[in-house]
Amino acid sequence: MFTGIDEVDWASLRHAYGSAADVPGLLRGLAATDPVERASALDGMYGAVHHQGMVYDSTLACVPFLFALAADERVAERGELVELLVGIGRGYGPEEGEGGGCRPADAVLRAEAEVFAVLVGDPDPGVRRAAADGLVRFLDRPVRVLSLLRQRITVERDDGVLLALVEGLGLFARRYPARAAEALDTLLALGVPPYEPGLRLAALGQLAGCAPDLLPVDLVPTVVGLLGERSERRRSGPCVPQDIDHPEPHSDTLAGRLRRLRPSDEEGAQLVRTLHTALGGRVADRIALLEGQLTGPDPTDRCNGVWMSAALFREWRADCSALVALVGEQLGTEAYRLHDAALSVLGELFHLAAPAADHLHALVIARPDLWTQRWERGAPALGGALKALARSGDSRAAPVLAELLARPVVPDDLGRVIVHLGRSAAPLAPALRNRLGRVPLDSPETSDRAVPLLSALTALADREAVPEVLRLLRGMPDGVRSGQRVVESAVRALDVFGVGAEGVVPVLRGLLESECAGVAASALWSVEGDASAVLPSLLRELASSDGRRRRVAAEVLARVGGSARVASDGPARMVESECVEERVAGAWALWRVTGDAERVLPVLRSAWSEHPCVRGAVAACLVGMGAAGAPLHDLVEAELAAPRRHLARAGGHGSQDVLEDERLLEACREVAAGGHGRQDGHGGEG
Repeated sequence: MFTGIDEVDWASLRHAYGSAADVPGLLRGLAATDPVERASALDGMYGAVHHQGMVYDSTLACVPFLFALAADERVAERGELVELLVGIGRGYGPEEGEGGGCRPADAVLRAEAEVFAVLVGDPDPGVRRAAADGLVRFLDRPVRVLSLLRQRITVERDDGVLLALVEGLGLFARRYPARAAEALDTLLALGVPPYEPGLRLAALGQLAGCAPDLLPVDLVPTVVGLLGERSERRRSGPCVPQDIDHPEPHSDTLAGRLRRLRPSDEEGAQLVRTLHTALGGRVADRIALLEGQLTGPDPTDRCNGVWMSAALFREWRADCSALVALVGEQLGTEAYRLHDAALSVLGELFHLAAPAADHLHALVIARPDLWTQRWERGAPALGGALKALARSGDSRAAPVLAELLARPVVPDDLGRVIVHLGRSAAPLAPALRNRLGRVPLDSPETSDRAVPLLSALTALADREAVPEVLRLLRGMPDGVRSGQRVVESAVRALDVFGVGAEGVVPVLRGLLESECAGVAASALWSVEGDASAVLPSLLRELASSDGRRRRVAAEVLARVGGSARVASDGPARMVESECVEERVAGAWALWRVTGDAERVLPVLRSAWSEHPCVRGAVAACLVGMGAAGAPLHDLVEAELAAPRRHLARAGGHGSQDVLEDERLLEACREVAAGGHGRQDGHGGEG
């Protein structure tokens, strides 16, 4: 297995963390008899040698030894090694980027691909399952590959391997379109009785991906029925999978943590995921499928349905209110995976979770012990149900949050959800002020405690909080961890309050020479409305080497408007920046100061088209520009007509992608309706 391993100059090779001198030890660890040592070695391979899909020179040097290990029946858990090999073949080098060009690892795997033809007949089903994928991807002999797949299907008895072979047929049809007919015929044959439900679902999923015109006209009821049959067989079979009510044993390795993240019925999850991915924009069919899955009797199937619902919500704009309500119904289950999955999904929907609000509220009222959750370290956090209820904007969350505010220890993230409750949270203002007034000024926890409370009071525009805000600004000593973050949040609160209470103006003027000069200038403008008082600081900030400070200054300049024309050179430079956020901020400021739409509109168009992440900011600019932004309204109309969410189209997977997309749509609707003048005045005027 390790012939020649000591002849490789591993120390001269690299992996994610530098020298690859430790790689021989990892390779030998993969062959160890001790399962802990093997797991640790596999952890090291994924953590350094094949880190996040990357392929280094040391990764390529490992390939011959990994093949030797995978082919040696004395080695345990060889299926994981074959999976690793396939992953390496699909990886990319540091200089290539994902999906880029011809990859060296791909060529190395192709040179050894005959091994996969042997491994698809290995005694170990884990090896056979992983080898099927490698066979189709790397063996460039399509006639032989198809023959092997069809032959193995006739003799294979392991359900997991059969599913992998079916996936291989679909991949074959996509990779070799000219030879796809035979593969499609086999898939069609596998999609009907007497084959078992899981195999038929797999065949339908592959047909959906490579030949959707061959799908049955009654696809939705067919799939829902097959899911039910499969669940019934799984429950009544001799080897029932681990119940979703009982967590599996923990392991401290990376590989162990990844295993725990997998669904309890990983095979079922993959079947559903494949079908939904292939159906893509057939949203009505996907919603109907999920509604059928979420109303079924099996909690494991429903759990898989909840996670697939999340993928639908994140990617597509559609009326999913009935589906959201069904996700909410899962909160009444005692199956911990299903319950937690539903909470996780609803928590990322914000106001779109409103159809599930009754279920969330019922859980909050029934389980006060779940109002907070405590991790091993740090302060308590809001429980999932209460957080999702508040994020949905449901006013019934406010009294519960008031009870938490009365407790000795308050979750640090409580203030962050209040911003979603609107005026229904106004009665919480006195308690929030009281909490803010008790935040220690010199603690490492000052920022974590103060910033959420400041955010909440800012959202409520609670002018009575000025004394507590000034206490922070005056009393917090230098050197406090994240102190600047506290100062900025406090100043932004004063900006929104917009009142010149005693002591406010001197504090703000004192910050005009600090790192927070931009936000201080904005607040001072809100309080006094005197351009001459803020322009010197803004000019300095616009010349800063810090891009973030330049952007803040540009935002303030836009508020000042035509009175700041003397500072127009700053935003004029910003529209030429390599940073798209800076270009957009500069363009908005330039329009507000000079009214030069001809200069600004091309900048906004290119930013919108090339960088979806700034579309919300560009849409806000168009709202403020009113009729002057009409040449870009085609972008807005196209966005409103697009069925997919803008960040999903850009490959986003953030926890607030749905919220950002909904905000973009709201701004686009305002533009389309002719809304304008969001800022003080309009372009070119003071």
